Amino acid sequence: MRADRLVSLVLLLRHRGRLSATTLARELEVSTRTVLRDIEALSAAGVPVHAERGRHGGFALLPGFRTELTGLNHDEALALLIAGSRRGAQAFGLGSALASAMLKVVDALPEDQRDTAAGAARRLLIDPEVDLLSRRVATEEVPDAIVAEVRRAVFAGHKLRIHYAAAGQAPRWRTVDPIGLVTVREQGYLLATRSGEDRTYRLSRLRAAEELPEPAQRPDRVDLDRTWQERSTRFRAGGDQVAVRVRVDPARREELVGTALAVLTEEAGEDGRLRLEVTFQDARHAEWALWRLATDAEALAPPWLRASLRDRAAAITARYGEG
Repeated sequence: MRADRLVSLVLLLRHRGRLSATTLARELEVSTRTVLRDIEALSAAGVPVHAERGRHGGFALLPGFRTELTGLNHDEALALLIAGSRRGAQAFGLGSALASAMLKVVDALPEDQRDTAAGAARRLLIDPEVDLLSRRVATEEVPDAIVAEVRRAVFAGHKLRIHYAAAGQAPRWRTVDPIGLVTVREQGYLLATRSGEDRTYRLSRLRAAEELPEPAQRPDRVDLDRTWQERSTRFRAGGDQVAVRVRVDPARREELVGTALAVLTEEAGEDGRLRLEVTFQDARHAEWALWRLATDAEALAPPWLRASLRDRAAAITARYGEG
């Protein structure tokens, strides 16, 4: 890993010129002390990096220095293959590999194209961390060491021992046969089997992972997209799901449908509103989905949902009517 970091340090200095130790530490996700040690190692290896002192000082390479450092390692190549989603790379613990790979790609370009590409890239922003209302995109943090262990087991076809905390339960160890990794809306999942039964594990609930030497019991080839669709269908069909009949403003239809598990029926009403029958995971999910649409949606059935929304509205009215 240190060799990769040294390569990234050289490429950063080549592309961006003089940089302070603090900036380099931030870009490489290490401490300033580690950066200083890396600078000493590069100098000892003959790389002409020197310190420029003063208020605007930092570290820089001698003008014209160039070396062939563009060979991609396995993780960098993998990160580029899934680079269509930057957050997908992060979800699988490949965020730093993607950054390193992109530096190598830029460095491999002819000099005239490099400047043009760098300028164009600054005009594009993909998947910012907040939207126009400054709402931060919810992301799940999973330690890179855990995800790396899971990846190794998936790629090598080995059994995997995981310390997993299911919802509402204490963490416990279990051994699974990993099939593949999936990321959906910033959330990563491990698809596996356990004792021959299909299992889906949320990566953020892993507390530890250990690749085992035994081969996993799984097919040689897998269609992850089809497998995910099948498991998603089974998930929506199980549990304590509730069906709700709703009258909704057409302008808010997508918001309603986006929170529901499935749309069973849909028709236009004479009042210009849509009538839908949708399913939610449970009673709490249904109440939350309808409440957030305020008066633009009305639960027509079941009666308990109407009563629950009415009671909540009455409590809010009473609270804000005081004083």
